[in-house]
Amino acid sequence: MTPLDPVTLAILKGRLEQIADEMDATLYRSAFNPIIAEARDACHGLYHPTNGDTLVQGTSGLPIFVGAMSFAVRAVIEKVAREGGLEEGDTFLFNDPYAGGTHLNDFRLVRPIFREGRLFCWLASVGHWLDIGGNVPGNFNARATESHQEGVRIPVVKLIRAGKLDQDILDILAANSRVPQSNWGDLNGQINALDLGQRRLDALLDEYGAATVEAAWDALLDRAEAMMRAEIARLPDGTYAFEDFLDNDGITDVALPIALDLTIQGDTLHLDFSRSAEACQGPLNISEATTIACCYVALKHAFPEVPANAGVLRGVRFTIPETSLLHAKPPRPVGGYTETILRIIGVVFGALAEADPARATGAPFGTINALSLSGARANGARFVMFSFFGGGLGGNPEGDGLSHANNPISTATMPPAEILEAAYPVIFTQWALRPGSAGEGRHRGGLGAIYEIETLAPGTTEVFLLGERGRFAPFGVQGGGPAALNRFSWTTDGTTWETPPLASKIVGVQLPQGGRARLETPGGGGWGETRLRDPAAIAADRKAGYL
Repeated sequence: MTPLDPVTLAILKGRLEQIADEMDATLYRSAFNPIIAEARDACHGLYHPTNGDTLVQGTSGLPIFVGAMSFAVRAVIEKVAREGGLEEGDTFLFNDPYAGGTHLNDFRLVRPIFREGRLFCWLASVGHWLDIGGNVPGNFNARATESHQEGVRIPVVKLIRAGKLDQDILDILAANSRVPQSNWGDLNGQINALDLGQRRLDALLDEYGAATVEAAWDALLDRAEAMMRAEIARLPDGTYAFEDFLDNDGITDVALPIALDLTIQGDTLHLDFSRSAEACQGPLNISEATTIACCYVALKHAFPEVPANAGVLRGVRFTIPETSLLHAKPPRPVGGYTETILRIIGVVFGALAEADPARATGAPFGTINALSLSGARANGARFVMFSFFGGGLGGNPEGDGLSHANNPISTATMPPAEILEAAYPVIFTQWALRPGSAGEGRHRGGLGAIYEIETLAPGTTEVFLLGERGRFAPFGVQGGGPAALNRFSWTTDGTTWETPPLASKIVGVQLPQGGRARLETPGGGGWGETRLRDPAAIAADRKAGYL
């Protein structure tokens, strides 16, 4: 086939990305759950018909989902290969974290797109549903020792068969949630997003033809591979080691190392995680697909000019031992996957900085602090509030880190206090920057935050936290200092404050009406020696109350 001219390729790249972006926007505007509607904990993309490779991703969806979704689409492809029966109008649904998933809250919908009777590609949607059963409302069970304690696990099933919705599956989903109406709204938003994506893709194919669009995505995959290999080739050959630690697994108070040996040889990378911790009892395990997906995210952060598709990983090889907590098999619990992937991204950054010190940045705050509150409203209706929270990013060669930012796993936003207060019986009595939380340095880290939540529900509200960085502070680089540790506390009487024995994880805190929970998040690590910091910058920090 004659190669596409650059103008046509650029147009098709933009049109394909716009399809994924519109799918994202459709779900964000229609979801019932603030974690999707406000925080944008969701993603959409287009995937290869035979191998499930990522072809196109939306620009506002979570990157970690994009990397993992190719494995999810492959799980559907494998089911179809075993069982057959693929038809136009089918849509598959599942949340299995071991089949290209992340954790049980993340529900995936995968739809085949046909053109003239031939499978052309797959469209996929993933979104974080608020509650799907399990021992803990919201499903961030820091004490889970198997996935059955984290929620209901749905394998790859046909939710829609030749255009007809399966009511039996809907009934099973509704029966396994404390807030089925919220999940129903999110599911409909995802289905509508797929419907819109299919219409937009059909219109594009009508205009350009299937062969031209296929040529475009082949060219984009090849371009991403070539650009990534060129970036790798600029780094010096060698093996570079870096490690960091998780506080504990929520069951045993023992640190868990996440260690990487990164080998550069010409234009290829080998990421070897053999020195990382073995599979653990608690919910800090992750699947192999999730491990590879967060390495994809780290490399895209490190080399932002490279297009975002499966070509990024063609020159990258992985060693992830099957006994590792980074290669979880059922029924290992995986609910706290968000904490582990942040350490993986951090050690990839750290190892790359060993190869090229100019890339070194202080560690970000490194925890989503998954905080859930559950109880009954004044009218007796059940509520489950879940949110994640911000902190500081690391200082870098060009300046100070961002304060009250989000983690590098996503483009998600923190739900505003006004939205959470309107949706749930709580009030934020404090939402502020946390003085003294940033790592010192020539360029200091960004500041963490203080969030204090008062319960307004008439009965008892249960509080659950699955976080990290309570024992191992975000590190500084090039002589920069560490940031403050994560801290969680609560009070039932307004005077005595308690803290978790495991620092960053706890289940079943009982708060009466008027009780308060307080989260003090870490800042980012510093960059460079503090003695070299501009005195005017120090004075400005003092004036602003940052120190």
